[in-house]
Amino acid sequence: MQGLQEGFFSIIAGTLFASAKLPLRCYLAAIAIFCNEVKGKSALALSRDLNVSYKCAFVLLHKLREAMAEEMKGRVVGGEGKEAEVDGGYFGGYVKPANQKEYRRDRRLAQNQNGKRKVVVVIRERGGNCVPAVFNSESQAASFIRARVAKGTVLHADEAGSWDNLHERFEVKRINHQEAYSLDGACTNWAEEYFSRLRHAEIGIHHHIAGSYLLWYAQESSWRKITVASPTGIR
Repeated sequence: MQGLQEGFFSIIAGTLFASAKLPLRCYLAAIAIFCNEVKGKSALALSRDLNVSYKCAFVLLHKLREAMAEEMKGRVVGGEGKEAEVDGGYFGGYVKPANQKEYRRDRRLAQNQNGKRKVVVVIRERGGNCVPAVFNSESQAASFIRARVAKGTVLHADEAGSWDNLHERFEVKRINHQEAYSLDGACTNWAEEYFSRLRHAEIGIHHHIAGSYLLWYAQESSWRKITVASPTGIR
């Protein structure tokens, strides 16, 4: 047939690795190494494992994170008789404190931040999937939560004012963390466990996560939570 030449089609055609130059065994090794990690794999470490450049390893890892993100498109958690937890954790935007005490400022205040700090909001179904998203503040996550949590779900959240409007649509159990971590059946320990893994990945593996890539790392942590962390696929 005219236009067809030997080698025109390849085994990676139509995949994330289409038009790539590395041998197929290199991609298979990257997938095995990446998926076997509990908290993530740094591009620098993968570049040493595969004997490729840092840039090549960085792009390869983000292709794998892109595949993970595809699994979460449109994912809805919860349902009648099920429970889910909602919480937010802030990442990035580190502001170095001044050397001398008299010049130091309260870095928790908005006017003393650099604008790069983002919040990861996670919805985690107890015994099921979790869905993360990235916002500038927790208060912006209301529509995301309503779209990703099925009706009839009992939500658990802390006392932050960002979650007050959830009472309009869901039964919500609130927990005041100044009093207890779990009280009268209300807690957000499952969501906190997710943030613990993501924060350990940021500090111990990647050391820095740029804001433009934060969502992909958050989705990777969600994927690992239900796929890698437990042999049954759910934890």
